Formats: sequence, structure tokens, C-alpha cells
Amino acid sequence: QVQVEESGGGLVKPGESLTLSCAASGSIADIYAMGWFRDPPGKQRELVASMSKYGSTQIGDSVKGRFTISRDNARNTAFLHMTSLKMEDTAVYYCNANKRDWNNWGGGTQVTVSK
Repeated sequence: QVQVEESGGGLVKPGESLTLSCAASGSIADIYAMGWFRDPPGKQRELVASMSKYGSTQIGDSVKGRFTISRDNARNTAFLHMTSLKMEDTAVYYCNANKRDWNNWGGGTQVTVSK
């Protein structure tokens, strides 16, 4: 089983940047993809960004051009690079690791964008 742990959340002002980290541990072999999701207040959980072991990426429409995803050399840590942050980006951000499906959720890290 894979475990993931997010870090890097915090309080930022609109227009600023922030990078979140997700460290995977346990049975990290054969992870197909890692991804970031978020729960905006009052809204359904949505995909923010994901990257497969082949390097293909998906970026959510609401963050295209502002957010990017990357992984470390061992492919066991995912990063979410957020720029030009908006107040609507305020959410709990969750990491996940996919071997067969998205069922390895982290505990989440809070990102608050406020003036």
C-alpha cells in the first residue's frame, strides 16, 4: 500500500506563488501516476493536475497557465507549482497516488489566498 503526505500549504496573498509537495512512501513501486486534487469551499472535489509515469500531464481548466506539476528523480514525490494565485484557489489540496485507481489519498493541506 502507498501512503502520501502533503506539505507546503499556507496563507498567501493574491498574485503570489506557492509550491506544494507530496511525498509517497510504502509500496512506491509501479505507481502509475500522482496527482493533486482540491476541495474549494462549497464545491465538488476537482482534479488540479496529474502526471503519469510516462510524463504525460493533465491540468485542470481552471488553473491552466498558472499551475504546473512535476516529480522528483525517484518518481516518488510530486510537486504542485502554483503561480498568480487567486482567491478562488483557496481550498484544501489533496495528493493521491495511482497504481490501479485514485485510492491513496493524503490528509490534505490548506491553501488560503486572501488579501
